[in-house]
Amino acid sequence: MEAVELQVLANTGAANTSTQNLSRLNRASDSPEVGMMSKDSPISETVQGEKDASSVDNNTDSHETTKSQYRAREYLQLGALYWCMFLAGWNDGSTGPLLPRIQEVYDVGYIIVSLIFVFACVGFISGACLNVPLSEKLGFGKTIVLGSVLQQTAYALQAPQLPFPVFVMAFTINGIGLALEDAQSNGYVASLKQHSETKMGLLHATYGAGALCAPLVATQFYKMEHWSFHYLVSLSIATINTIVQIAVFRFKTQDDCLAQIGQEPGEKGTSERSHFRQILSLRTVHLLALFILVYVGVEVTVGGWIVTFIQKVRGGGSQSGYISAGFFGGLMLGRIVLLWVNQKVGERRVLYLYSSLAIGLEIVIWLVPSLIGDGVAIAIVGMLLGPMYPITMNHTGRVLPRWLLTGSIGWIAGFGQAGSAVLPFMTGALASKFGITSLQPLLISMMAFMTILWALVPGGPRKSD
Repeated sequence: MEAVELQVLANTGAANTSTQNLSRLNRASDSPEVGMMSKDSPISETVQGEKDASSVDNNTDSHETTKSQYRAREYLQLGALYWCMFLAGWNDGSTGPLLPRIQEVYDVGYIIVSLIFVFACVGFISGACLNVPLSEKLGFGKTIVLGSVLQQTAYALQAPQLPFPVFVMAFTINGIGLALEDAQSNGYVASLKQHSETKMGLLHATYGAGALCAPLVATQFYKMEHWSFHYLVSLSIATINTIVQIAVFRFKTQDDCLAQIGQEPGEKGTSERSHFRQILSLRTVHLLALFILVYVGVEVTVGGWIVTFIQKVRGGGSQSGYISAGFFGGLMLGRIVLLWVNQKVGERRVLYLYSSLAIGLEIVIWLVPSLIGDGVAIAIVGMLLGPMYPITMNHTGRVLPRWLLTGSIGWIAGFGQAGSAVLPFMTGALASKFGITSLQPLLISMMAFMTILWALVPGGPRKSD
């Protein structure tokens, strides 16, 4: 009897256990996460793995979005700097086609009209000296805007055709502004860590684009009664430039602007000496500055005086200003289409090739009396000279300490701009004594001197100190 009762109790317990298990399974089936699966089942692990993968994909998408935002900001910043250099090219390309008209209106000879370049030289050197202390005190964003405002002021003084002393003094104001903008733009692009060589080439290609467009417009104003209204166009471009620089950089420092594109601040020096004193103590800086001075002088002398040479020596008419446009057009193309040649041959070696070919073409222009042939040769000379400036800036980034790079490039670029005044003035002085035919011998000798200077520039990597 007792055995029967024990059997009944056992059956009842088993039934209760089965009921409890069934109840737990039903509750699990009602769960939205796993349905009828337990968390330890293989199917549950698969579902959980898919969720983890989805979470990783979402994080990756977020990361890609951030990278694209950095890239968009960098393109915006580069666009602002490219416009700044377009204005610099426009400024340098405007003088040549208008030079004969300036002589005619103000009734001045070669030496007096060359005072334009002397006063511009004073402005460039002043801007180069002011750039480093202004950069340390005001920062990148404010300094580049100040340069643009100074250019606006200069164009506002030139547009009304004021007396010659005021007209010339405006070139000093313009030179200071141009030196500040040129230094800040080159220093910023050289500080970029990715594809800085290509970006530097494009930066100076936009300079060439501005120098190409300016003669096309200036040549039209050359024929007009109100020729000085050309500077109203220049004033408009400078005003747009000021607005763009304020909108993009918002008066921020260079490190803050670099942080906006995801780049860490550059190296900081530990020396107690000021940046300016340290920069001036570097022999390489002075060699590079002297090279750029001669290079810019050759470039602006060709663009500025070639129109007068074509008119006086080759018998060109009022349309000779387009020869200057061809030169600057070649300059722009050279900085783009020869990028692959620079990389293939090597930036340091290829410069010797370009300078040798340019010297040969200048000899052809000097000795072969052909108007069309000279025009073609001048355009090719522009293409060969074009890559030299960005190559020099890239080389500067390789041989100088990075924490002095922006200030050093500022000094090199600003001081180098003085060449756009020194050599054109020398050309005017020689032309007043020997005639404008002295232009080609001067250019050939300066190109040869420039090549020697490049050989003296160190080719090794920058030092860490």
